[in-house]
Amino acid sequence: MRILGVCSYRGTNYYGWQKQVGFVSVQSTIEEALSKVYDAPINITGSGRTDAGVHAIRQYFHFDTEKEKDLKQLAYSLNKMLPEDIKIVSFEEVANDFHARYNAKRKIYEYRIVLKNKDPFLDQLAYVYPMDFDFDLFKSVLDKFVGQHNYQDFTSKEEDEGNFIREICAIKVDKNGNDVFVTFEGNGFMRYQIRNMIGAALSVANKKESLDFIDYHLKEDKKREIISYKAPANGLYLVDVLYK
Repeated sequence: MRILGVCSYRGTNYYGWQKQVGFVSVQSTIEEALSKVYDAPINITGSGRTDAGVHAIRQYFHFDTEKEKDLKQLAYSLNKMLPEDIKIVSFEEVANDFHARYNAKRKIYEYRIVLKNKDPFLDQLAYVYPMDFDFDLFKSVLDKFVGQHNYQDFTSKEEDEGNFIREICAIKVDKNGNDVFVTFEGNGFMRYQIRNMIGAALSVANKKESLDFIDYHLKEDKKREIISYKAPANGLYLVDVLYK
């Protein structure tokens, strides 16, 4: 049978979602706990990677097993075993051909910025940003990213079967006092893409760059020039994965 799991985690102490030799990852931590409960090796497949330091509110993964278990009890048992910064939200049985990554239709991410010069309570959960900040310019940049574009200059991915073209369905920008929240919904995001877009928007918001800088780097008929602006990982959250 195939089981679909949903988890949330604070990514501060992990070298991203994906397991890597010599590093502690969210995936490997969950796999170790599941393998103990099932008394057999369990490998899980996530909906996608998150980088070191990136958080998730709802990350999805699947795994296969021949042993039947009460799935509510399984979630309870795992949450007793897992570190405090990882939580199993739910488990459910799905069709054997369901795939957590390939069946995903859209993903929703949020980037959180706090407009302060310092905040020891938030520095791992948001980008504490001490620079000048023009909210209208910031929003104007993000509006330019909505739609289908070639994002070759906004990712460090070396090659892409889709020629670096992605579609962002919507970008919502909210400001509440010193707190800024940017929500992205799209059909897929490449390595560092959101962090680079936020970094570029901030470079315009603090007057380092102009809006023309964004237009230039979104051109399709140009040589690839990866931008040097990248917002830190601690402000980025995987909010949800949509399968319908």
